[in-house]
Amino acid sequence: MTAEEILSRDAFLLGMELRLFWLVALLYAISFLIGISYLLSSRKAAGRFLTVSLWFTAIVHTLLIIFRTIEGQRPPFQTLYETLSWFAWSANITYLFVQSRWKEIHFPGIFVSGIAMAACLYSIFTRSPEIIPLPPALQSPWYEAHVIIAFLAYAVFVVSFAVELTHLIFERTFRNNALVFGFPFEGFHRYAHRLVLFGFPLMTFAVFSGAAWANDAWGRYWSWDPKETWSLITWTVYAMYLHSRAIARWRDNPASFLNILGFICMIMTFLGVNWLAKLLNIPSMHTYGV
Repeated sequence: MTAEEILSRDAFLLGMELRLFWLVALLYAISFLIGISYLLSSRKAAGRFLTVSLWFTAIVHTLLIIFRTIEGQRPPFQTLYETLSWFAWSANITYLFVQSRWKEIHFPGIFVSGIAMAACLYSIFTRSPEIIPLPPALQSPWYEAHVIIAFLAYAVFVVSFAVELTHLIFERTFRNNALVFGFPFEGFHRYAHRLVLFGFPLMTFAVFSGAAWANDAWGRYWSWDPKETWSLITWTVYAMYLHSRAIARWRDNPASFLNILGFICMIMTFLGVNWLAKLLNIPSMHTYGV
């Protein structure tokens, strides 16, 4: 096969992938709009349709992940273009697993679909889909384990954030009702806590494996790089959240605030650090992911 034929094939595959990615973003947008209609109408049929839509989107997005893996001959979470897609996919899959334990509870899907839609659109509009070789910093045995576990923690925190927002909305809307669709609204608060209990050890592993990876790649475990610093801040906020749940006077609204703050810090760790490093011209060894 000539170089021209190879370039033509690669361009065709990349075009196919972009079309599929646009379809995924559109499906998340449709799911989000269905969720908004469910929020406004509270019709159970709309809630079920939201969950079905997210299941269909998960299938199509999984095909996109597989396509990108085959196309790049490596795991699809090297560049920011890829990790945004991986972030949206893992958040949706994690939510659908959690939602399968409920019967008529679909509200958290509104927030998950909105976050996934935003991640996909940000990737499509601002990042290059070009497939590039692995840089030396990523050629480490810690690479895949660290990224997979970190994004699983992120996905769990996204779902916990969505459930926490659902709790706050239901607490204000159905304050005098013990049940919402047959489910105690206080149960959302407890479920958000359980999710963080599951995600926190994953985040802990991500921090330690990241340090081991840094030592393998750059010869030191910790350098107070912006990404490292914000990951520690995120870990600390979630540790404070878990501590607050053990104190009677903190376990309600203060704990909810810390859970939401943890989500904001997590987004800052994932995306905000890149903007901050560029804006303030702060040196960062993690710019390979930008």
